[in-house]
Amino acid sequence: MLKFVYEKNYFCKKFQAMLKIGVLGAGHLGKIHIKCIKQIENYQLTGFYDPDEENARQVEHEYGIKRYSDPVSLIGQVDVVDIVTPTISHFDSASIALKRFKHVFIEKPIVTTPEEARQLIELASEAGVKVQVGHVERFNPAFIEAAPMIKHPMFIETHRLAMFNPRGTDVPVILDLMIHDIDIVLSVVKSSIKKISASGVAVVSDTPDIANARIEFDNGCVANLTASRISLKNMRKSRFFQRDAYISVDFLEKKVEVVRMTDIEKEPDDPMAMVLDLGKEDKKKLITINKPGVRELNAIKTELERFYSSIIENKTPAVSIDDGYNALNVAYKVIEKIDASTGNL
Repeated sequence: MLKFVYEKNYFCKKFQAMLKIGVLGAGHLGKIHIKCIKQIENYQLTGFYDPDEENARQVEHEYGIKRYSDPVSLIGQVDVVDIVTPTISHFDSASIALKRFKHVFIEKPIVTTPEEARQLIELASEAGVKVQVGHVERFNPAFIEAAPMIKHPMFIETHRLAMFNPRGTDVPVILDLMIHDIDIVLSVVKSSIKKISASGVAVVSDTPDIANARIEFDNGCVANLTASRISLKNMRKSRFFQRDAYISVDFLEKKVEVVRMTDIEKEPDDPMAMVLDLGKEDKKKLITINKPGVRELNAIKTELERFYSSIIENKTPAVSIDDGYNALNVAYKVIEKIDASTGNL
């Protein structure tokens, strides 16, 4: 019986539907997507499109995949469109794909404005196809390990700091970096937003290079987010505080630390145990620190695999088009608060 079940599962896995996929945009991130797709057996990489002639020739030669002269021709030949172009072209590319009933994976931020995102939501609904947004930190192995332990956080602190890189400075640091943490926060706090406060400064570019946002939720949770692209070092850390627990996630180093406090009635036998005396009779807590192991995985490859599964199994994508809209909408509210504080409205 066990042998029959094993052989049946192997047969189903081996003969799962193959989806044809095309990549729009073969820049730095686009090349990473191409490499990952080539490693996923259930995708058939049909080809790619990139407007840069020299870069397109190089990619065609290096990866041995067909190059298309225009995006519409490529979209017509595939089941799934992977959009890894500059954000300014996301809306047009996604619109063409959705109007042709293609499933769409689209890098973050989903589009340039919340209004464009709302239009894409309507198009996707009319087409009856799946759309996933590339908020890749959801698939960071450290966050995957920590997520089940994050329950009803009441205070969240995030720091996303990057050394200066001219690439990406055409948009505010909120859309470039902070939006990652906005999405993470919205994914773990199951409550409506009550208030947003923010401040930011443009140091080396025309838009804010460093920013801080405070997001207050109706359930009492407060999230304090800091993002900078002019730091002297790289940092991507988030800390989640909840009842009797503190969870630290290092997205850069792929590490998790969990500090828990549990009620105890008497001193533990272990002389090295950490005990917190609350100053009340029989009110003590045992403090334990755990650093769970984090398995290695390729976050971009994982999110593309999960998108395949959502299409085949007809399930809502792990990071849905609505999630992409919500993160972008909050990001724009942060930008509006910064503009108001600096008189740029």
